[in-house]
This record gives sequence, structure tokens and C-alpha cells, in this order.
Amino acid sequence: MDRATEKIKFFRFELLSAVMLLAGIVANGWDVVWFDSHIQFLWYLAAFLPVGLPVLREAFENMKHGELCNEFTLMALASAGAFYIGGFPEGVAVMLFYSVGEKLQDMASDSARDHIASLLDLRPDMTRVVRDGKEEETRSEDVKIGDRIKVRVGERLSVDGTLLSEDADFNAAAITGESRPVLLHKGDEVMAGFIPLSDTIVVSAIRNFEHSALSRILTMVEEASDRKAPAELFIRKFARIYTPVVVCLSLLLVLSPWIYSILVPDFHYVFNDWLYRALVFLVVSCPCALVISIPLGYFGGIGAASTKGILFKGGSQLDAVTMINAVAFDKTGTLTTGQFEVKEIIPDENAGYTRHDILRYVIAAEKSSNHPVAVALKKYAEICNLSLFKEEAEFKTISGRGLKGTIDGKEVLVGNRQLLESDGVVVSQTVANIDELTILCSVNGRYTGCIVLEDKMKDGALHVAEELESLGITELHLLSGDKRNIVASLANRIGIHHAEGELLPEQKADYINKLRMQKGYKVAFVGDGINDAPVLACSDIGIAMGAMGSDVAIETADIVIQDDNPMKVADAIRIGRKTRNIVMENIIFSIGVKVIVMTLGAFGLTNLWMAVFADVGVSLLAILNALRLRLVIERKGNAVTHCHHACANKAHHHSGCCGH
Repeated sequence: MDRATEKIKFFRFELLSAVMLLAGIVANGWDVVWFDSHIQFLWYLAAFLPVGLPVLREAFENMKHGELCNEFTLMALASAGAFYIGGFPEGVAVMLFYSVGEKLQDMASDSARDHIASLLDLRPDMTRVVRDGKEEETRSEDVKIGDRIKVRVGERLSVDGTLLSEDADFNAAAITGESRPVLLHKGDEVMAGFIPLSDTIVVSAIRNFEHSALSRILTMVEEASDRKAPAELFIRKFARIYTPVVVCLSLLLVLSPWIYSILVPDFHYVFNDWLYRALVFLVVSCPCALVISIPLGYFGGIGAASTKGILFKGGSQLDAVTMINAVAFDKTGTLTTGQFEVKEIIPDENAGYTRHDILRYVIAAEKSSNHPVAVALKKYAEICNLSLFKEEAEFKTISGRGLKGTIDGKEVLVGNRQLLESDGVVVSQTVANIDELTILCSVNGRYTGCIVLEDKMKDGALHVAEELESLGITELHLLSGDKRNIVASLANRIGIHHAEGELLPEQKADYINKLRMQKGYKVAFVGDGINDAPVLACSDIGIAMGAMGSDVAIETADIVIQDDNPMKVADAIRIGRKTRNIVMENIIFSIGVKVIVMTLGAFGLTNLWMAVFADVGVSLLAILNALRLRLVIERKGNAVTHCHHACANKAHHHSGCCGH
């Protein structure tokens, strides 16, 4: 069944009612002989029932639960009153447009929910399980505790387990937030989300698939509509008081003139005329436009954000992000990728070895390794067209220190300072002043030089400060546990003016609290690791990097960025502001039109058709205004993305090759 057919089926009752309503209006206009008052009543009643019965049923169910005054009751009373005074088309129109509005709301909400669910469900659908010595693909949901699972290099583990294989390196950024791989030993616990880097591994499942963090987040999404924004909470409380008040006012509009006619005999009172005015007042005063469009506006914002890879956990978070005037970033895993690249090669002046020589010896030692550092070095060697040693070298691993072996008849050490000094090699003092990840090399007991690597910046990190400043947010901070000069250097490159390094998690939290309490800022913190969870919790808005972020960070945060692009922080703020603007537009427009038409109706200067427009028509316009949110956000987002891709390509085009 194609989409058009599905929509026709979804709106089949509304279409039937609309066709019969239009046919009745045409028959009235052409004075069709057989279309007399009795036929009209039956015709319009038949047009009313497809859309009216569901509303009457809802009104009855609410009455059984003690809710006498709600939008369903108001619509039922207005339609019944219209039929009583002979306004059959108006009675049908009230229900028809109300029903269409409800269906549009359902469609918009379902669409937003589907977008979010598909975005979040990044877990592997299938898992490779070893049973009776044979591998078989099974659904991840069907993995049982105790099952043996095989995971190949680059694949993500779907459940928590115990490592059955020998020592293996893992990309553990999803849990630890650290860019450097972790070495796990046989018997260690391996968390869902870990990715083996060097070898195929086997684990024994210790938890079920449904207990993963992503499963819990999907539940959070389903509950997102329960986390109401302040405007939603106010409107719902307001409607509970407002609705019975307007019902009483409508009754007074009918009864007051009757009482006045008793006191003043010259006053001519016609019940149907004042009932008509009361019906107009009743229909116009119904808070449908507000009750429907405001939650839909926020949920539409959540859905629109999901198409950009951003998860808001509720309307209150959408509202809160509009108040942000300061943003603080974690460094590792947030602004940097965890993928290393060569920054420079520094030969020892007295050793007589060139940069090429040092790189050749280090590559010879790392040749068989799939460690991210080794991958970065090999990639750099390819770019430089480096000629490698042809003979195969034999190196052994010195745990926690590096590699030792022989190549070209020379004894070579490749690793950290402790490795070289334990072998009696005197290391240049200049190495102590280098803060980045450094690989030292010695040949035949003599220190030859070092290779300095840096954590690569994420796409968008270079422009994130610029984007936030364009939104009026100039108070930007970079907080990290790394060394101060590394943090300061990255902050300077990005354009962040406040940078603090060597901070523990509790110190980061203290820093954020000072910004909030002492300086009065509304602070958003952006992080990804377990150690960021306390800071995410204490900030006004916590933003977690979701693609490789830790489970704890994702659960603690108010907003999750699924593709780890720091630029999405600015997008999240922009979406929040646009959503709030549209919600405010709907509130002002709805109340403005209602007040005008209610006033005119009380003086008998309007009719039920205008009342239908002022209520259901305004609701539809407000819903359409909320639905256009995704189009506006996608159009603006694509323009910004295109702009920054162009800038990145331009920068790449003008960048030179790394020298030696």
C-alpha cells in the first residue's frame, strides 16, 4: 500500500463527512426540491456521525472518570446546540475540522517518534553466536546469558560479556570517553559498545540485550512527551480551569438576557438567538488550538531535531536550551576524535639520524600492529612515500612500555621514556617538555629522536565557537583532564577564550557551579565519558556525544548528539529557539483571534462559521505552523552544513603536505 492510499484510508471518515457536507451545502444553495428540512437533518446527521461518534465516545469516557469539562465535551455541546437551532452544516463543520486537527496531530507525533526511534536504534541487529562449535547469526534480542559471542575487528559488541580470548585492544570510548585504546585481559569484563581493534575476540554474554543503555534511551524517548515544557504545563493547568469557566459564561450568556427580560418587560428575548450567541462563544472559547498545537510544537521540535542527529529528551529541555548563554566543552572525545595523527618528528641533534630514519625504525617495529597509533604512523608514512625496511623485523612487546627488537642488524627500542631509560638509554631533556603523545626511539643504545602525535580534531570543532558566537553566546570554556598547555593550545585554535586543564571530574563540576551560581550564567556542558556524568548533571543543560559517548553520560544528559559533531551544539540551540518562537506565535495568534471573535460573538456580530474558523481553523493553522518547523530547520541546517563543507574543502585545498 503506497503512502497516498494509506493517507486516504487514515482520513476516510473525514473525507466521507466532508463530501456529504459539501454536497448538502450545494443542495441548499441550489434549492433542490427534495432537500427539505427533514432530509437535511438526516443528511447532515449522516455526515456528522463518522467524525462525531469518536468525539462523543471520548467525551463519555472522560465523564466516567470525572472530567466533565474538556474539549470533547465542548465540541459535543456546540454540535448538539447547532443541530438544535437548525445550523446543521455548522454542527458538522465543528466536528469535521476538529477531527482533522486531531488526525494531523497524531500524524505529526507519530512521524516525530519514528524519526527519533530510527535515529537512536544504533545497536547491531544481528549477533554472531558460537553454539556446538558452529557460528550462527542470531537476533541480538535473542542472545542469552552465557552465550559465546564472536566479534570481528571493527564490529561493535551488542551485549556486555566476559572476555574469553587472550589479551586484546579495544576502542572503549563509548564507555570511558578516552581516546586511547584499552588493553583487556582474559576474564575481564567487556562492555556493550566496545570495538575490538586488532583481533577477532570471543566473549561470554553476562547481560541481556534489552538492558543496554540504548534500550533505556528508547524508553526515555517514548516518555519524552511526559517531560512537559513550562508552557505546556501552564496551558494544561489553564485549560482545566478555563474550560468550566467558559461553559458557565456561555450559560450566563443565555440566561442573563432572559432574567433581564423578566425585569424589563420591553426587552424582547428570543431564546434561539441567545443560544446561537452562546454556541459561538462556546466554540470560540474552546482551548483546542492551544492544547493541541503547543505540545505538537515541542514534539515537532524533538522530531525535527532527530532528523539532524540531535535527541532532546523532552519539551522542557527544548525550552531550557533557549536560555543558554554559556557553553563549556570537554576535550577528549568531544572536540577531538581519538584518532591520532603525526604532528612532528624531532631528531636528536647529536645522533646523526634524520626524520626519515626515525620514522622507518618506528614503522618497522609497529608494522604488524593494528593499534590506532600504529595506524596513524603507517598512514603518515604512505603520505610521505617513505621507503621502508624490506626485511622482516622481530619485535617483542614490553608491557606498558613499548617494543624491543632487531632490524638491519641493529637493536631498536620504540616506546616511552621508561622503556629507553630501563635499557640505559639517555633521553634528551627536551622530551620532558613535550606534552602530546610521544613515541621515543633508540638505535644501538643511543637516543635518536621522537615522533609527536596529537588527537585529531572532530569535523566541525574548528567552527563551533564561531557558530555559537553568531547565536550571541560568547562565554565559551574548555575543560579537560589533559595537561594545561595542550588544552590551551586546542582552545586557541578553536577560538575558545577560557581553558582549564588537569581538572578532575569534581573540579569540572565546581567550575560549572561557579559559572552558574556566582556569575549567573545558564550553562550547557558538552561531554562524552563516564567522568563527565557529574558535570552533565550539575549544568543547566547537559549535552552528550552519543555515537561513542558512555552510557552513563547519555543517560545523564538532557540532549544527545548522535553523530558526535560538535557543530550540532549550535544546531540544538537554534532548534530550541525556533521551536519556542513557533510555540509563542501559536499562543499569540490563537488567543488574539479567539478574543476578537468571542467579543464579536457576545454582541451577535459573528456566526458559527466564524466561530469554527476561530477555533478549529486556528487549530489547523497552528498545527501547520508547528509542522513547518522541520522544513525550516532542515533548510537552514543544510545551508549551514554546505557552508562549512565549503570552508573545510577550501582549507584542505590550501593546506600543504607535512614536511620532514
